[in-house]
Amino acid sequence: MCLILIAHQFTDQTPLLVLANRDEFYDRPTAAAALWEECGELIAGRDLVSGGSWFGTRGLRWASVTNFRESMKNHHSHRSRGWLVRDYLLSDDAPQDFLINVAEQGSEYAGFNLLLGDPHGLWYFSNSSAADDGPMRLTPGIYGLSNAQLDTPWPKVSLGKQRLQTLLESGTMEHDQLAAVVGDQRLADPEELREHGMGDGMDLLLSAQFIVTGRYGTRASTTLWTTGGGLASWRELSFDARGCVRGVQEQRFSIGEA
Repeated sequence: MCLILIAHQFTDQTPLLVLANRDEFYDRPTAAAALWEECGELIAGRDLVSGGSWFGTRGLRWASVTNFRESMKNHHSHRSRGWLVRDYLLSDDAPQDFLINVAEQGSEYAGFNLLLGDPHGLWYFSNSSAADDGPMRLTPGIYGLSNAQLDTPWPKVSLGKQRLQTLLESGTMEHDQLAAVVGDQRLADPEELREHGMGDGMDLLLSAQFIVTGRYGTRASTTLWTTGGGLASWRELSFDARGCVRGVQEQRFSIGEA
């Protein structure tokens, strides 16, 4: 039950702002965000089982993926959803061209949501059965994504979007404050979940923005923003099964049209 919030061209001072929580089983082998040997400009975490990633950037190219809650459809697909992030960041394809190819192979993946950005825009695509449209170019604004379609108003998504807009309006741009926008451990109101067809069991347990369950939870929280002056700031916090920080990776770098 991951969570991604994006402010896309919302202000001239901060053309891109992304906050992302990665939720996963604690026993799944993972490498923290770092520069990749395959490409010295690429910063991303790595899933050591499949070799893919959940969120990464290469200059002004960035990508993030979440699974889609609906189904066990192709649950054992031979294609890892993390490859979508990896392959886009290692390529020079425009987002729309990359997504056209992905759409043709969409049935070979378990359900996913994919966000791709480059210097020219932001794109979204989902292979879920609930998605009627193909790849969509997104207009400037604030967006939220969990494990349903983009901007589905799950409580954690709505709360995050409200907090992000308030923070942007305050002019604050610090990693700690940004991480707090997606760091709420409170469970959602069960009645709100039922309004979205979700139950009181695991749905309730996983309804918080930041999840701590012992076996499964928020393992990483990444904050990234770019400035109109061509600079970027990236930080990833890694967490243990108690929700305590066990690692910090931080990078500040100049960005070009990579």
